[in-house]
This record gives sequence, structure tokens and C-alpha cells, in this order.
Amino acid sequence: MNDKSNILLHYKLHKSQPSNSIFVSATTMPNTPLLTIFSLLLLFISIPTSTSLKIPFYPSDVLPLLPKKVSWPVLKTLNKAVDLLPTFVGAASSAPNNSLDWKGACFYQNTAWLEFHNKSGSQFGGGTLHIKISDAHSWTCMDIYVFATPYRVTWDYYLLSREHTLEFKEWEDKSEYEYVKEHGVSIFLMQAGMLGTLQALWEVFPLFTNTVWGENSNLAFLKKHMGASFEERPQPWVTILTNITTDEIHSGDLLAISKIRGRWGGFETLEKWVTGSYAGHSAVCLRDSDGKLWVAESGHENDKGEDIVALLPWDEWWEFELTKDNSNPHIALLPLHHDLRANFNETAAWDYARSMDGKPYGYHNLIFSWVDTIDKNYPPPLDAHLVASVMTIWYHMQPAYAANMWNEALNKRLGTENLDLPEVLVEVEKRGSSFDELLAIPEQDDWIYEDGQSVSCVAYVLQIYKAAGLFGPLSKSIQATEFTIKDAYSLKFFENNLSRLPSWCNDVDNVKLPFCQIRGRYRMELPGYNTIDPYSHMNEKCPSLPPKYYRPKDC
Repeated sequence: MNDKSNILLHYKLHKSQPSNSIFVSATTMPNTPLLTIFSLLLLFISIPTSTSLKIPFYPSDVLPLLPKKVSWPVLKTLNKAVDLLPTFVGAASSAPNNSLDWKGACFYQNTAWLEFHNKSGSQFGGGTLHIKISDAHSWTCMDIYVFATPYRVTWDYYLLSREHTLEFKEWEDKSEYEYVKEHGVSIFLMQAGMLGTLQALWEVFPLFTNTVWGENSNLAFLKKHMGASFEERPQPWVTILTNITTDEIHSGDLLAISKIRGRWGGFETLEKWVTGSYAGHSAVCLRDSDGKLWVAESGHENDKGEDIVALLPWDEWWEFELTKDNSNPHIALLPLHHDLRANFNETAAWDYARSMDGKPYGYHNLIFSWVDTIDKNYPPPLDAHLVASVMTIWYHMQPAYAANMWNEALNKRLGTENLDLPEVLVEVEKRGSSFDELLAIPEQDDWIYEDGQSVSCVAYVLQIYKAAGLFGPLSKSIQATEFTIKDAYSLKFFENNLSRLPSWCNDVDNVKLPFCQIRGRYRMELPGYNTIDPYSHMNEKCPSLPPKYYRPKDC
């Protein structure tokens, strides 16, 4: 984390603590018998929430004051990582007799309206957001809100039942003024409140740590939110692949990789959760004209620390995964079906792979393979409003990163050039469309970005498959950039006869998988593996809501 981020975090943590608050450490609490503590909790839990009596505190409000051995097990059952995501409650506008009303997490009756003014004497003036809150469920709770326009994001918290105000001293320019006048200020509620948010952070933070704690946290998250099992395999957990046995690996064989610790482990865990994929990375095997085995991979980190598209000799790639990859990768080899292998056009596949060698990783289309629909790809409370707000935050904090991740891709969908994120949001509204509709427009394989054609790990694999002729006449109507990793391993492209799998496939495991797991302590699961025949416009309109990830036919 850089110095600027540290300062921002320091400021927010201190701003979130009201000056008149009293915080008591669990270590300063008297040695109260556990029976008495649980009796008090049960007493307050038993009070009906519909009663007009306002209880002095809620059990969840006082849990941090209890000894840690008591409070943390209870807290962990109350909140989860998704509580970090704000819920969109609506947009407060200045339209007369059209105030915004909603129920908060702490205060159950809330109203907001916007008043334009020109206290600054500037060209477009500013505004005051009025927020009237009442009917708190306890005396000790609070509500935390995020407020956003395409041009700014801010936040505040409320402890007292009264009318509060949030000042916008002046609008940034005419575009923000016109946008807010037409659409208002978006309001997001941190549904879990302060305590729940901190507890949710406790679940998310370790996902990205390169520790045993981090690894166990990733496993627990995937078990809890996706139903993954992670059964332990018999040792050894690595298949010994000598130069002789690699002869049974062929061009087109897919490598499905699941990282479960460290920076990439945490990122992949969240990616798996929103897409339904049980692997977070992919690559594909290729043999050259001399019979040498290579791995084609988008997302290889070069000596400069850049993620690029690369062609790597198998021995070099495998040595890295065995000795240098500290994310504890679990790796499965998915052998191509023998009929498809016989027709695999290695020359065309190599031509395409070489044309991409050394180009930047496909950040441009990373998120767009996931978002196919207006509202059926976002795990609640995530939605397009929140995505727009997150993008706005990144736009202000790291504009170059934001431009690389989505600005160009959004411009492609609009048929515009060089619009920044606020301008994109304004342009969408001018056209009578919406941001959620814009996000759902399918990515096109032939789009050329400022740094060339863009391919994520799985898009690169699928582009090689297209070049090799595996999609046949459907190739022109299939966008590789619309595939998630789950979409790739669900294709009915892989060997379905266990007797044709490599002789060493799963030889140490008493459970015979339909593919070959070659590394990893836990048995890999790939639900839906090898089940879907390709079809025109495949994966362009598919929902992906956890935990079942239901997918209609031919979406």
C-alpha cells in the first residue's frame, strides 16, 4: 500500500470514530461468568422486534465489549464478506414532492432530498443533501453511507435521529451539474453497519495474505459461499512428470489452475465466487514441429513484474509452478478429446499464439466476460450502481489503472473515443440507456485496444481453440472474450473415455477424476465439466448468481 493510501485509510478510520464515543477493550472487562453473559444476550434477543419499546442496545452492538473468546465466534456467524458491499438505496433528487425514502440497517425511517444553491458564487453552484433519519432499533447503532455522482464519491455516518446535511460546495463543471439535476445523488448503505463492516473486513483481509491463515481463509470462503468441499488427496500431491510421461500431453490440452493463497489466491477466490468457476487461471499446451512441449499462457509475470502473454517451454513453466509459485497452485490437465486432437490445426494455433507473444495481459476485457446480463450476474448486494461507484473511486485514485481496466472497453461499447468514466456515464444517460445495459454488451474478439488485441487467460486459450478449428463454422459467431474459465472447462471438448487418459493420470488417487490433477493437496472440482456443446453467440447472455449458478440452455 502506498503512502497516499495509508493516509486515506488512517483518515477514514479516525473519521469513523465519533469524538464522543467510548470504546472499551475486552481485556479491561471484569471477569463476568459466561452463564451471566449468555443470559443477558438471551434476554435481549427474546424481546420482540415489533414492540414499541426501544431497547437500550442490541446484542450485536455490545459483542465487541465481551471477552474475545465469546464475541468472535458469535460475530463470525452474524456477518460475511459480502457485507463489505454497500447496498444501493436510491438517488436523492431535487424534484418537488419526490423525496427518497428507505429503511436503514440502524435507522428504519429515512428520507433524503437535494437542494441546489449557489453559496460559492461559482458558475454552476453547489447543493445540500438533506437526510432525515429516525426510528433507530437501538441506542448504540449507527448507519454508514456512501454518496456518489460520476464525478465524486464521499461518505458519512449517522448516530442521532435528526436531520443531517451533506454539502457539495460546488459542482465540478456543467456535466456534473446537469447529471445531478437530472438523476440526483446516488446513496449506498453499508448494510452491516460499523461493527458488521469491520467483521466483514476480518473475513476478506486474510484472503490476500500469503500465510496458512490466508490459505485456510480462502478455503473457508469458497466452502461457505460456493459449497466447495476441498477433500484431501493421498500423497504425493505432485505427479512426477518426466520427459517420457509428458509425451502423453498433446496440443490443445487445457490447464485449469486454482490458486488458494497470497495476492492471486485472494483475487481468484472473489473471481470464482462471482463467476461460479472452480478454477481461477488457465493455460493451454502446444507442441511445436519438433515435438517440443510448450505452455501458452496469458498472465505470466515477466522479469519487470508485468503480466504478459507468453509462450513458455513446458519444463520452465512446470519448474516455476513447483518451486516459485507461492500461491499453492492446484493444477489439472484436461486432455482434449481424441477426435478433436486429430483435427487440431497446430500450424494455425501456433501462428496465433506467436502473434500475441509478449503482449500485455487482457485487463481490458477482464470483467466483461463475467457481466452478461443487467441484473443476473451480481451477487447481492452488488449491482451496476455499485460497480459504477467503485469505478468512480478508482478513476479518481488511479486514473491510468481505471483507463486500462474499463474506460477503453466502455468507449468501444458506445462507439466513442477517449471519453473518461464520468463522460461515459453522462453519454449513456443522454442516449436513454443505462450503465447496467452498457456493461452487458458482449465483448468482441476483433476489438483492438491502444495496446493491441486484449486477451485474459481464458480468452487466450479460446482464441487458440478458434484458430485451431475446434469451433468449426461456429467460430465467427463465438466471442472468446465472453468466456469465463467455467465456460471453458464446461465445453464438450475433452476426453470422456477414462481409458484414453494418460497412463499416469490420477494414479495415486483412489478417486478417479475425469481429468488429470497433477498438483495440489486438495482434490479439484470442476462442476459441469465437459457437458456443453458449442453454439452460436455462446455465453453472451448467461446469469451467474451464487450459490447455484443456474444457467439456462443456450444463454
